Amino acid sequence: MTDLLLLTRDLVAFPSESHAEAPFVDWIEAELAPLDHLEVERVGDNLVARTTGSAPMRVLLAGHTDTVPVNGNGTPRIDGDTLWGLGATDMKAGLAVMLALARTITAPALEVTYVFYAAEEVAAVHNGLGHLFRDRPDLLDADVALLGEPTDGVIEAGCQGTMRVQVTVRGRRSHTARPWMGDNAIHRLGRILAAVEAFPERRPVLDGCEFREALQAVAVTGGVAANVVPDLATVTLNHRFAPDRTAAEAEAGLRALVEPFLEDGDEFEVVDVAGAAAPSLEHPVLQAMVERNGLPVRSKLGWTDVARFAEHGIPSTNFGPGDATVAHMADERVDRAPIERCYAVLADILTTGV
Repeated sequence: MTDLLLLTRDLVAFPSESHAEAPFVDWIEAELAPLDHLEVERVGDNLVARTTGSAPMRVLLAGHTDTVPVNGNGTPRIDGDTLWGLGATDMKAGLAVMLALARTITAPALEVTYVFYAAEEVAAVHNGLGHLFRDRPDLLDADVALLGEPTDGVIEAGCQGTMRVQVTVRGRRSHTARPWMGDNAIHRLGRILAAVEAFPERRPVLDGCEFREALQAVAVTGGVAANVVPDLATVTLNHRFAPDRTAAEAEAGLRALVEPFLEDGDEFEVVDVAGAAAPSLEHPVLQAMVERNGLPVRSKLGWTDVARFAEHGIPSTNFGPGDATVAHMADERVDRAPIERCYAVLADILTTGV
């Protein structure tokens, strides 16, 4: 059997920062193209490899090939059963599992699609999975999808949506020696910030998974000069909303919170939004994975590309090696055990079916 920690090390050693994944994808393509049991197709810097048998169900395994920029951690290092290096957990370990499965499982009980996609770590407009859904949705046709984002080898079901809102309030300039002549926009913003701080946290439970909504002010701008009452101030809010609400419902809730403090000329603008995804744990493949392996199940509080699959009606979940809390850090690392556990669980479901 392939030493999965060493394979992950080799992948970490291959640079693939966002927008510079092409050589890494070239290498993956060269590894998979000669395999007779796979039909390999490349679309830009996105690579799709599919089995072409007659099994009645198809499972899609997906992982992104890019990493964030190097931070003194571009050279991998193994210490015992721990691998250190850029992308070790997010998500070269998950890609190593996919590669090992693609190489070794030549006659699966379920049809398999392996999707290696680019540009997940940057703005959504560049996301390779989004490009495939737009340009070649036929390559992503599947009954269920498993996204190899780091979950430390447990099931993280669904994902929360994310919304970024800019609220701009207006005032009237005056000299700070005579502030009663003006209207301080920053002071007005303070009332909105107080409401945001008191945001009532929702914790809905779906399929036994507790989600936890959040609202945070992440940026504030305003001010003209040290002796001028400011006439304009803006706060940027980031809202994480649970999958029991649509993006429109989440926006309506934010507006209801903020609008009592707005006046004529103020602005409330949604500048970015990505929907949530429900857990989908009732799918037989996911049920079998959980029950046969005793996998813990929890909610995914962040946003992931499972939302893209949900948008297209494909049940999906997050399942991959690595600890997400160390992703993007200078000391990013991954342990051997969750890599091997993920491989074993996926090999079992692909070779024995449901």
